[in-house]
Amino acid sequence: MPEPKVLNAKDFGLPQNRERIFIIGFKKKGAFNYPKPNKNKTVLGNILEKNPMEKYTISSRLWSGHKRRKRDHKKKGNGFGYGLFDLKSSYTNTISARYYKDGSEVLISRGKNRNPRKLTERECARLQGFPETFKIPVSTVQAYKQFGNSVPVNVIEAISLEIIEYLTLNKARKKVA
Repeated sequence: MPEPKVLNAKDFGLPQNRERIFIIGFKKKGAFNYPKPNKNKTVLGNILEKNPMEKYTISSRLWSGHKRRKRDHKKKGNGFGYGLFDLKSSYTNTISARYYKDGSEVLISRGKNRNPRKLTERECARLQGFPETFKIPVSTVQAYKQFGNSVPVNVIEAISLEIIEYLTLNKARKKVA
């Protein structure tokens, strides 16, 4: 059985730093190769909507709380706090299932003297590599939970192609033997 491997969404063309352990197992021995990072570069601006609704902008009270907590944590010597990104950011922090609460892990800058905003549900889908045709038939809260719990589609696709390659090679070896 191959060893577990950590793969990161940002290495597979998605603008998100999302490291996950993948464990692939087969009944029979063989040389399985995890996918190599394709290193397709992207930036956050590629997945962001041009004019998201105002409801995604966080309130001044919430923004003040985020800044205060980040400042307090910094004084304590740890790095907890919000993550602020812009159109040119090559990737964001990992979104989590709790993103709906305050969006602190990924906030989008709206310029100086303007409160940042949360990602839209569609932007979360894009961040995970879902196609534009993917329907989001649930509430905003449920969508954030589901995308926060999701694995990046691009990584799963790359692993799937390697599994097909592995199975095809083993099938061919059986015919020769």
